[in-house]
Amino acid sequence: VQLVESGGALVQPGGSLTLSCVASGFTFTTAALVWARQAPEKELEWISTIYADGRPDYADSVKGRSTISRDNRNNTVYLQMNSLKPEDTAVYYCNAYGFWGQGTQVTVSS
Repeated sequence: VQLVESGGALVQPGGSLTLSCVASGFTFTTAALVWARQAPEKELEWISTIYADGRPDYADSVKGRSTISRDNRNNTVYLQMNSLKPEDTAVYYCNAYGFWGQGTQVTVSS
């Protein structure tokens, strides 16, 4: 299993960002795909899941500001984040079947 995240950047408060995670090594179409994040000196926080049927689920901390989606043809899961806040600063990881990618850094700062 391999998961490769990308799309992290430095953005200003109120800005938007779309993270991508390209997966390989498993049957993508039947997998539930997860995004989580870890801020400095904080525990890993689950933020969103998209199930095999396309149903999304969100943590309260990002609900209404984020959209998770999947492209089964290209084995990619996305996380679009809007109205970014400084507290969204973290390393963002994707997960499938208990496997994690290396993460991508998102920094929200003016």
